[in-house]
Amino acid sequence: QVQLVESGGGLVQAGASLRLSCAASGRTFGSIAMGWFRQAPGKEREFVAAINWSGDRTDYSDSVKGRFTISRDNAKNTAFLQMNSLKPEDTAVYYCAARQYASARRLETEYNYWGPGTQVTVSS
Repeated sequence: QVQLVESGGGLVQAGASLRLSCAASGRTFGSIAMGWFRQAPGKEREFVAAINWSGDRTDYSDSVKGRFTISRDNAKNTAFLQMNSLKPEDTAVYYCAARQYASARRLETEYNYWGPGTQVTVSS
């Protein structure tokens, strides 16, 4: 089992930055891939970014590529999502997810564990 808790969300103006954190406990964090997803009001949850177990392979959705950066600190059992140049369309609940395998994936169904989410609101 892996327990995940996100933090770092909030209300910011367009153009600002936020850094989300995902603290993990339970199973060995260093052997599992992590992902970030988001769900805007009235929309389905969508993939944002993913990182493999070692942190040397990452993947991003087209909508955040070049603005967001996913990273991890295996010594601290924590994954991060650095979000720069935020836009109102980035407003959503952001979820951290973990999968039981080492490689990063985009599909929700590939992930076994989910955090409760953290709200990010970007005003124009």
